[in-house]
Amino acid sequence: MIRIALYFIGVLGLWVANACAHPVAQGSMEITTGSGYLQVVATVSTEEAFVAEALAAKTGATTLEAVWQRHGTYLLDHLVVEADGQRLTGKVESFAAVPAAEHVRYDLRYEISLRMPRSITLKQNVLNEFTFAPGNPWEAAYIVKIPQARPPQEGTLFTSREPLTFSFDPEGTTSEAGGSNFSTFFAFLRHGVRHILGGYDHLLFVAGLILAVVTIWDLVKVVTAFTLAHTITLTLAVLDVVRVPNRIVEPMIAASIVFVACQNLIAPTQARGRLRLAIAFAFGLFHGLGFAGGLLSAMEGMRTTMVATAIVAFSLGVELGHQVVALPLFAAIKMTKRHSDSSSGSRAPYLWISRVGSGAIGIAGAVYLVAALLWVR
Repeated sequence: MIRIALYFIGVLGLWVANACAHPVAQGSMEITTGSGYLQVVATVSTEEAFVAEALAAKTGATTLEAVWQRHGTYLLDHLVVEADGQRLTGKVESFAAVPAAEHVRYDLRYEISLRMPRSITLKQNVLNEFTFAPGNPWEAAYIVKIPQARPPQEGTLFTSREPLTFSFDPEGTTSEAGGSNFSTFFAFLRHGVRHILGGYDHLLFVAGLILAVVTIWDLVKVVTAFTLAHTITLTLAVLDVVRVPNRIVEPMIAASIVFVACQNLIAPTQARGRLRLAIAFAFGLFHGLGFAGGLLSAMEGMRTTMVATAIVAFSLGVELGHQVVALPLFAAIKMTKRHSDSSSGSRAPYLWISRVGSGAIGIAGAVYLVAALLWVR
């Protein structure tokens, strides 16, 4: 049992050592066409550039301008643009850091023949070759806008799993396959689920909360408090009402993990009731800012209805991801407690799981906290 516990703690520590950010880097793209060319204006997060730079072990000048320049070449290599099935050759026309937005803008130009292609397809595998954690690769996601479409298209989610295809009409304007509120809703719903299942910091916090609950009503209340809090700050962050730098958000998220784990161990009786609800709500505010991530800049310029659709769908996806972890964990805890009470009348196995689990979560949170304090800028 001790070996299993130590192995579990070690695996968590290795995972969290990579968890200074989520494995999904957010960005945006605006696509326009002209006579003989296709222009892609890609606004990528600095996180995306730094991950590619660090994990690829690139050599050369270490100035920010050199890093941005190398990432432009990397982006061209991992973004495939096809016209009627033929791959187009692109080049980086210019790049520039976006002031105070933690993003870099790249102007990519792809030459096409004089004949107007029937369709354009974009595929990308940006960051997919790098591992965030065992079995969980990094990924880049972009919110795409095509202003020449009739009606103008925006809010389309472009990921490695979801290529982007649009067609030209006889007049040369574009009509993108998707971009409606309906397609945007399900795209961001899936994005939210994937985001939370890869966000070990959020999962550790939720697991710490669940280890202390006793009844299904306790579970409903604590999850509702956490949901309400992170939905509030997620919405405010995306609408640019509240903006808090990562150097504050990431350490606070890590501290929340350590706090709930320590409360489970030191004061288990206080890990339930109104105090735990207040803690779930308070720290949930910071988790909401973590969920927002690059969505803030990626959604700039989108219609209000499309932004609302994306926020609702993403928040719902995050909650579905939570429940994938919360419900099985709660059921396992209840089954263990019931089995212990009926077989021996002792709560020792149940208490052992709660204490070892909380201890493992606390250690993982401490590793993450150190990493966040040292590496997040």
